[in-house]
Amino acid sequence: MNKRQIYRSPLFYVGDKYKLLPEIKNYFPQKINRFIEPFTGGGSVFLNVRAKEYFLNDIDTNVINLHKFLREQAKNPEQFFQKIQSRIEEFGFSHSYQKDIVPQELKIQWKKTYYAKFNKRPFQKLKEHYNNSRQKDMLDLYLLLIFGFNRMLRFNSEGAYNLPVGNVDFNKNVQNALLNYFRIVKNRNIKFYNLDFTEFIRTIDFQQDDFVYFDPPYLITFSEYNKFWNENNEQILIELLDNLHRKGVKFAVSNVTHYKNKVNSVFLNWSEKYYTQNIKSNYISYHDNSIKSFNEVLVFNYQPDFSEQMSIFDTENSEIENVRT
Repeated sequence: MNKRQIYRSPLFYVGDKYKLLPEIKNYFPQKINRFIEPFTGGGSVFLNVRAKEYFLNDIDTNVINLHKFLREQAKNPEQFFQKIQSRIEEFGFSHSYQKDIVPQELKIQWKKTYYAKFNKRPFQKLKEHYNNSRQKDMLDLYLLLIFGFNRMLRFNSEGAYNLPVGNVDFNKNVQNALLNYFRIVKNRNIKFYNLDFTEFIRTIDFQQDDFVYFDPPYLITFSEYNKFWNENNEQILIELLDNLHRKGVKFAVSNVTHYKNKVNSVFLNWSEKYYTQNIKSNYISYHDNSIKSFNEVLVFNYQPDFSEQMSIFDTENSEIENVRT
Protein backbone atom coordinates (compact mmCIF):
# COMPACT_ATOMS: atom_id res chain seq x y z
CA MET A 1 0.00 0.00 0.00
CA ASN A 2 1.36 3.43 -0.96
CA LYS A 3 1.80 5.06 2.41
CA ARG A 4 1.32 8.52 0.91
CA GLN A 5 -2.21 7.62 -0.18
CA ILE A 6 -5.02 7.62 2.36
CA TYR A 7 -8.10 5.56 1.61
CA ARG A 8 -11.53 6.75 2.66
CA SER A 9 -14.35 4.57 3.90
CA PRO A 10 -17.29 4.23 1.48
CA LEU A 11 -19.58 4.82 4.47
CA PHE A 12 -18.43 8.48 4.73
CA TYR A 13 -19.14 8.23 8.43
CA VAL A 14 -19.75 11.14 10.83
CA GLY A 15 -16.55 11.76 12.80
CA ASP A 16 -14.49 9.96 10.17
CA LYS A 17 -10.73 10.33 10.67
CA TYR A 18 -9.97 10.35 6.94
CA LYS A 19 -8.52 13.87 6.82
CA LEU A 20 -6.57 13.41 10.05
CA LEU A 21 -5.05 10.04 9.20
CA PRO A 22 -1.87 11.36 7.53
CA GLU A 23 -1.02 12.87 10.90
CA ILE A 24 -2.51 10.36 13.35
CA LYS A 25 -0.98 7.36 11.60
CA ASN A 26 2.52 8.66 12.23
CA TYR A 27 2.07 8.02 15.94
CA PHE A 28 0.91 4.42 15.50
CA PRO A 29 3.38 1.60 16.24
CA GLN A 30 5.58 0.47 13.34
CA LYS A 31 4.80 -3.20 13.99
CA ILE A 32 1.21 -4.25 14.58
CA ASN A 33 0.22 -7.87 15.08
CA ARG A 34 -3.55 -7.38 15.48
CA PHE A 35 -5.26 -4.05 14.96
CA ILE A 36 -8.12 -3.76 17.45
CA GLU A 37 -10.73 -1.02 17.10
CA PRO A 38 -13.60 -0.77 19.63
CA PHE A 39 -15.25 2.19 17.81
CA THR A 40 -14.77 1.33 14.14
CA GLY A 41 -17.41 3.62 12.64
CA GLY A 42 -16.93 3.98 8.89
CA GLY A 43 -13.60 2.21 9.00
CA SER A 44 -11.23 4.69 7.38
CA VAL A 45 -8.63 3.98 10.07
CA PHE A 46 -8.43 0.21 9.65
CA LEU A 47 -8.32 0.61 5.86
CA ASN A 48 -5.04 2.50 6.26
CA VAL A 49 -3.32 0.30 8.85
CA ARG A 50 -1.17 -2.73 8.11
CA ALA A 51 -1.65 -5.65 10.49
CA LYS A 52 -1.87 -9.44 10.43
CA GLU A 53 -5.44 -9.46 11.76
CA TYR A 54 -8.20 -6.92 12.38
CA PHE A 55 -10.71 -7.05 15.24
CA LEU A 56 -13.32 -4.38 14.45
CA ASN A 57 -16.24 -3.45 16.65
CA ASP A 58 -19.06 -0.95 16.74
CA ILE A 59 -22.16 -0.81 18.90
CA ASP A 60 -24.22 0.37 15.90
CA THR A 61 -25.68 -2.79 14.35
CA ASN A 62 -26.43 -1.08 11.04
CA VAL A 63 -22.84 0.11 10.66
CA ILE A 64 -21.45 -3.37 11.27
CA ASN A 65 -24.03 -4.95 8.96
CA LEU A 66 -23.02 -2.52 6.20
CA HIS A 67 -19.38 -3.44 6.66
CA LYS A 68 -20.24 -7.15 6.47
CA PHE A 69 -22.39 -6.53 3.40
CA LEU A 70 -19.68 -4.56 1.59
CA ARG A 71 -17.01 -7.10 2.46
CA GLU A 72 -19.20 -9.77 0.86
CA GLN A 73 -19.53 -7.61 -2.28
CA ALA A 74 -15.72 -7.54 -2.54
CA LYS A 75 -15.96 -11.06 -4.00
CA ASN A 76 -17.65 -9.67 -7.12
CA PRO A 77 -17.45 -5.83 -7.42
CA GLU A 78 -18.72 -5.87 -11.00
CA GLN A 79 -21.94 -7.58 -9.96
CA PHE A 80 -22.32 -5.14 -7.04
CA PHE A 81 -22.11 -2.10 -9.32
CA GLN A 82 -24.61 -3.68 -11.69
CA LYS A 83 -27.06 -4.03 -8.81
CA ILE A 84 -26.35 -0.47 -7.64
CA GLN A 85 -26.92 0.94 -11.11
CA SER A 86 -30.13 -1.03 -11.54
CA ARG A 87 -31.47 0.34 -8.24
CA ILE A 88 -30.39 3.90 -9.06
CA GLU A 89 -32.16 3.76 -12.41
CA GLU A 90 -35.26 2.11 -10.91
CA PHE A 91 -35.76 4.98 -8.45
CA GLY A 92 -34.33 7.77 -10.62
CA PHE A 93 -31.30 8.97 -8.62
CA SER A 94 -28.49 11.06 -10.05
CA HIS A 95 -25.30 9.12 -10.75
CA SER A 96 -22.48 11.29 -12.04
CA TYR A 97 -19.99 8.45 -11.57
CA GLN A 98 -21.39 7.26 -14.90
CA LYS A 99 -23.15 10.28 -16.40
CA ASP A 100 -24.67 13.60 -15.40
CA ILE A 101 -28.47 13.43 -15.77
CA VAL A 102 -29.40 16.54 -13.76
CA PRO A 103 -31.09 19.08 -16.11
CA GLN A 104 -29.14 22.29 -16.70
CA GLU A 105 -32.18 24.43 -15.83
CA LEU A 106 -32.31 22.81 -12.39
CA LYS A 107 -28.64 23.61 -11.87
CA ILE A 108 -29.26 27.22 -12.82
CA GLN A 109 -32.32 27.58 -10.60
CA TRP A 110 -30.78 25.83 -7.59
CA LYS A 111 -27.06 26.49 -7.96
CA LYS A 112 -25.97 25.02 -4.63
CA THR A 113 -28.71 22.50 -3.89
CA TYR A 114 -29.67 20.97 -7.23
CA TYR A 115 -28.77 17.44 -6.17
CA ALA A 116 -31.15 17.68 -3.21
CA LYS A 117 -33.92 18.97 -5.49
CA PHE A 118 -33.31 16.30 -8.11
CA ASN A 119 -33.04 13.36 -5.70
CA LYS A 120 -35.81 14.35 -3.29
CA ARG A 121 -38.58 12.22 -4.81
CA PRO A 122 -36.40 9.15 -5.57
CA PHE A 123 -35.05 9.30 -2.03
CA GLN A 124 -38.51 9.51 -0.48
CA LYS A 125 -39.67 6.54 -2.56
CA LEU A 126 -36.67 4.45 -1.56
CA LYS A 127 -37.05 5.42 2.09
CA GLU A 128 -40.70 4.37 2.11
CA HIS A 129 -39.84 1.14 0.33
CA TYR A 130 -37.07 0.33 2.82
CA ASN A 131 -39.14 1.18 5.91
CA ASN A 132 -42.12 -0.86 4.66
CA SER A 133 -40.05 -3.93 3.78
CA ARG A 134 -40.09 -6.83 6.21
CA GLN A 135 -36.74 -8.07 4.93
CA LYS A 136 -34.33 -5.11 4.97
CA ASP A 137 -32.11 -4.96 1.90
CA MET A 138 -28.57 -3.75 2.76
CA LEU A 139 -28.15 -2.41 -0.76
CA ASP A 140 -31.11 -0.11 -0.16
CA LEU A 141 -29.72 0.97 3.20
CA TYR A 142 -26.38 1.77 1.58
CA LEU A 143 -28.11 3.94 -1.03
CA LEU A 144 -30.06 5.72 1.72
CA LEU A 145 -26.74 6.41 3.42
CA ILE A 146 -25.15 7.77 0.24
CA PHE A 147 -28.08 9.98 -0.75
CA GLY A 148 -29.20 10.91 2.78
CA PHE A 149 -28.57 14.07 4.77
CA ASN A 150 -24.91 14.36 5.80
CA ARG A 151 -24.54 10.69 4.82
CA MET A 152 -25.73 9.61 8.24
CA LEU A 153 -27.76 6.71 9.59
CA ARG A 154 -30.61 7.67 11.87
CA PHE A 155 -33.74 5.78 12.90
CA ASN A 156 -36.80 6.65 14.97
CA SER A 157 -38.03 4.77 18.04
CA GLU A 158 -39.91 2.32 15.79
CA GLY A 159 -36.76 1.50 13.82
CA ALA A 160 -37.69 3.45 10.69
CA TYR A 161 -34.98 5.32 8.80
CA ASN A 162 -35.96 8.97 9.17
CA LEU A 163 -33.40 11.31 7.59
CA PRO A 164 -34.24 13.64 4.68
CA VAL A 165 -32.42 13.70 1.35
CA GLY A 166 -28.95 15.22 1.24
CA ASN A 167 -27.40 17.50 -1.35
CA VAL A 168 -25.25 14.65 -2.62
CA ASP A 169 -24.76 12.33 -5.56
CA PHE A 170 -23.43 8.87 -6.35
CA ASN A 171 -20.23 10.30 -7.81
CA LYS A 172 -16.69 9.23 -8.66
CA ASN A 173 -15.60 9.69 -5.04
CA VAL A 174 -18.16 7.11 -3.91
CA GLN A 175 -17.16 4.72 -6.68
CA ASN A 176 -13.44 5.04 -5.89
CA ALA A 177 -14.03 4.61 -2.15
CA LEU A 178 -15.98 1.41 -2.82
CA LEU A 179 -13.37 0.02 -5.21
CA ASN A 180 -10.56 0.70 -2.74
CA TYR A 181 -12.58 -0.85 0.09
CA PHE A 182 -13.26 -3.99 -1.96
CA ARG A 183 -9.61 -4.34 -2.93
CA ILE A 184 -8.32 -3.85 0.62
CA VAL A 185 -10.77 -6.02 2.60
CA LYS A 186 -10.76 -8.86 0.10
CA ASN A 187 -7.40 -10.20 1.27
CA ARG A 188 -7.46 -9.21 4.94
CA ASN A 189 -8.22 -11.33 7.97
CA ILE A 190 -11.06 -9.30 9.49
CA LYS A 191 -13.46 -10.13 12.31
CA PHE A 192 -16.41 -7.82 12.93
CA TYR A 193 -18.13 -7.44 16.31
CA ASN A 194 -21.31 -5.68 17.41
CA LEU A 195 -20.80 -5.14 21.13
CA ASP A 196 -20.47 -2.46 23.77
CA PHE A 197 -16.81 -1.42 23.78
CA THR A 198 -16.19 -2.87 27.26
CA GLU A 199 -17.67 -6.25 26.29
CA PHE A 200 -15.64 -6.22 23.10
CA ILE A 201 -12.35 -5.65 24.93
CA ARG A 202 -13.17 -8.50 27.30
CA THR A 203 -13.36 -10.90 24.34
CA ILE A 204 -9.75 -10.19 23.35
CA ASP A 205 -6.94 -12.44 24.56
CA PHE A 206 -4.14 -9.94 24.02
CA GLN A 207 -0.91 -10.95 22.33
CA GLN A 208 2.46 -9.32 21.78
CA ASP A 209 2.40 -6.32 19.39
CA ASP A 210 -1.37 -5.95 19.51
CA PHE A 211 -2.47 -2.34 19.10
CA VAL A 212 -5.81 -0.85 20.17
CA TYR A 213 -7.03 2.42 18.64
CA PHE A 214 -9.98 4.17 20.32
CA ASP A 215 -12.05 6.86 18.63
CA PRO A 216 -14.93 7.14 21.13
CA PRO A 217 -17.81 9.61 21.04
CA TYR A 218 -16.60 13.01 22.22
CA LEU A 219 -18.02 13.99 25.60
CA ILE A 220 -18.15 17.77 25.06
CA THR A 221 -19.17 18.01 21.39
CA PHE A 222 -22.62 17.48 19.96
CA SER A 223 -23.69 15.13 17.17
CA GLU A 224 -25.96 12.13 16.71
CA TYR A 225 -22.94 9.91 17.34
CA ASN A 226 -22.13 11.56 20.69
CA LYS A 227 -25.54 12.12 22.25
CA PHE A 228 -25.64 8.89 24.32
CA TRP A 229 -22.11 9.31 25.67
CA ASN A 230 -21.81 10.78 29.18
CA GLU A 231 -19.24 11.37 31.91
CA ASN A 232 -19.80 7.89 33.31
CA ASN A 233 -18.90 6.38 29.92
CA GLU A 234 -15.80 8.58 29.82
CA GLN A 235 -14.73 7.34 33.26
CA ILE A 236 -15.26 3.72 32.24
CA LEU A 237 -13.17 4.34 29.12
CA ILE A 238 -10.16 5.79 30.93
CA GLU A 239 -10.24 3.02 33.55
CA LEU A 240 -10.23 0.49 30.71
CA LEU A 241 -7.27 2.29 29.11
CA ASP A 242 -5.33 2.23 32.38
CA ASN A 243 -6.01 -1.49 32.66
CA LEU A 244 -4.65 -2.08 29.14
CA HIS A 245 -1.54 -0.11 30.06
CA ARG A 246 -0.98 -2.28 33.13
CA LYS A 247 -1.19 -5.34 30.88
CA GLY A 248 1.44 -3.89 28.55
CA VAL A 249 -1.01 -3.40 25.65
CA LYS A 250 -0.25 -0.48 23.35
CA PHE A 251 -3.15 1.92 22.77
CA ALA A 252 -3.91 5.30 21.24
CA VAL A 253 -7.08 7.29 21.83
CA SER A 254 -8.51 10.32 20.02
CA ASN A 255 -10.54 12.89 21.93
CA VAL A 256 -11.47 16.57 22.17
CA THR A 257 -10.31 18.29 25.37
CA HIS A 258 -11.65 21.81 24.70
CA TYR A 259 -14.73 22.82 22.72
CA LYS A 260 -16.07 26.37 22.84
CA ASN A 261 -16.32 27.09 26.57
CA LYS A 262 -16.34 23.43 27.59
CA VAL A 263 -13.41 21.44 28.95
CA ASN A 264 -13.28 17.67 29.20
CA SER A 265 -11.48 17.75 32.55
CA VAL A 266 -12.01 14.02 33.17
CA PHE A 267 -10.02 13.07 30.09
CA LEU A 268 -7.62 15.99 30.31
CA ASN A 269 -6.50 15.17 33.85
CA TRP A 270 -6.21 11.48 33.06
CA SER A 271 -4.10 12.11 29.91
CA GLU A 272 -1.27 13.64 31.95
CA LYS A 273 -0.06 10.10 32.66
CA TYR A 274 0.70 9.42 29.02
CA TYR A 275 2.03 10.96 25.81
CA THR A 276 -0.18 13.65 24.28
CA GLN A 277 -0.07 15.06 20.74
CA ASN A 278 -2.26 17.92 19.57
CA ILE A 279 -3.99 17.14 16.27
CA LYS A 280 -5.15 19.63 13.67
CA SER A 281 -8.85 18.81 13.81
CA ASN A 282 -11.50 18.76 11.10
CA TYR A 283 -14.38 18.43 13.57
CA ILE A 284 -17.62 19.86 12.13
CA SER A 285 -21.02 19.71 13.74
CA TYR A 286 -23.96 19.85 11.37
CA HIS A 287 -25.92 21.57 14.17
CA ASP A 288 -23.47 24.48 14.31
CA ASN A 289 -21.15 25.60 11.53
CA SER A 290 -19.81 28.65 13.38
CA ILE A 291 -16.13 29.13 14.12
CA LYS A 292 -15.24 27.00 17.12
CA SER A 293 -12.52 27.00 19.73
CA PHE A 294 -11.47 23.41 20.22
CA ASN A 295 -8.50 21.17 20.78
CA GLU A 296 -8.32 17.60 19.51
CA VAL A 297 -5.63 15.28 20.82
CA LEU A 298 -4.16 11.83 20.37
CA VAL A 299 -3.05 10.19 23.62
CA PHE A 300 -0.87 7.06 23.59
CA ASN A 301 1.03 4.91 26.09
CA TYR A 302 4.24 4.17 24.17
CA GLN A 303 7.18 6.00 22.61
CA PRO A 304 6.50 6.18 18.84
CA ASP A 305 9.18 5.35 16.29
CA PHE A 306 9.41 7.99 13.57
CA SER A 307 12.22 6.33 11.63
CA GLU A 308 10.08 5.46 8.62
CA GLN A 309 6.89 7.45 9.05
CA MET A 310 7.67 11.14 9.34
CA SER A 311 8.03 11.68 5.58
CA ILE A 312 4.24 11.36 5.21
CA PHE A 313 3.47 14.86 6.40
CA ASP A 314 5.15 18.11 7.41
CA THR A 315 6.14 17.75 11.05
CA GLU A 316 7.97 21.02 11.52
CA ASN A 317 5.64 22.10 14.32
CA SER A 318 4.75 18.66 15.65
CA GLU A 319 6.25 17.97 19.04
CA ILE A 320 5.35 15.17 21.41
CA GLU A 321 4.78 16.16 24.98
CA ASN A 322 5.97 13.44 27.32
CA VAL A 323 4.03 14.73 30.29
CA ARG A 324 4.46 11.83 32.67
CA THR A 325 4.95 8.08 32.14
